[in-house]
Amino acid sequence: MSSVVPAYGPDAPGRLAGLADVTASDAALRRFLHGLPGVDAVGLEARAAGLGTRSIKTTAKAYAIDLAISMIDLTTLEGSDTPGKVRALCAKGRRPDPTDPGTPHVAAICVYPDMVAVAREALGEDSGISVASVATAFPAGRVARPVKLADTADAVAAGADEIDMVIDRGAFLSGRYMEVFEEIRAVKQACVRPGGPEGGTAAHLKVIFENGELSTYDNIRRCSWLAMLAGADFIKTSTGKVAVNATPPNTLLMLEAVRDFRDAVGVQVGVKPAGGIRTSKDAIKYLVMVNETLGDDWLSPDWFRFGASSLLNDLLMQRQKLSTGRYSGPDYVTVD
Repeated sequence: MSSVVPAYGPDAPGRLAGLADVTASDAALRRFLHGLPGVDAVGLEARAAGLGTRSIKTTAKAYAIDLAISMIDLTTLEGSDTPGKVRALCAKGRRPDPTDPGTPHVAAICVYPDMVAVAREALGEDSGISVASVATAFPAGRVARPVKLADTADAVAAGADEIDMVIDRGAFLSGRYMEVFEEIRAVKQACVRPGGPEGGTAAHLKVIFENGELSTYDNIRRCSWLAMLAGADFIKTSTGKVAVNATPPNTLLMLEAVRDFRDAVGVQVGVKPAGGIRTSKDAIKYLVMVNETLGDDWLSPDWFRFGASSLLNDLLMQRQKLSTGRYSGPDYVTVD
């Protein structure tokens, strides 16, 4: 039997139970989180910058572009979203380049809870593409917990395979760590499908930190461990709705956290940077970071995602450039 289990696997709760003393009380959780090593900000930023200078050759670049396409959560999260827009996005996710059937499909279509049923119907059951939904009053999360749980349960009942929840940043920044921990646990329980067998299928849970509001690298490290202790299947940098979203340093810090967590507990957790990743060059830098920090184990849509939409268009244009030797005009890709 493998010594490593996925966070969404049936054996993960047993592994996490081994750390029950850490989460037994607010005081114990505080001691643990504040006992984590402090982040060397200069070293972190220097390493992230160094990894961004790695050169990728043509063959490796073609592989990286296809891998990045397969890792995208193609997203529309606007007040103006319509069923027609969501169906069009699903069609693009299935066939990103209609002229080239060899282009991989995206990992997921991410929508608001009220559009989950539309996306589920448009994708069908055999597309290989997940339906993801932001819940818990995304992006601010400023509603009562019962509303957050109902929001999550509604999305899962409508067919969501993945839930992207936002933490209560106010509670975290106030030092109310147990409150945040318990809310993540409650949302994870709400991800269990209605009528499913005990321990059966559940939507995977991505926990969004909003790193731009956490202020310090130490807070990002603490939040990473807090979410993983609570059972997060993925940890996610940001909503994409604030000024500072995913950056190479804050993503690298989260990659190091999931590596250290797996070493300590034997549970593997995914990472999703979101917001501000718009070009193929940016995406490849992140893939290099994943490879150098975590190795092949995380180079899969099961463990690493890009929360981006405009990124897909640039990846498609770069992909055609590699195959034809010339860049396409702006009409080559759809405007989402």
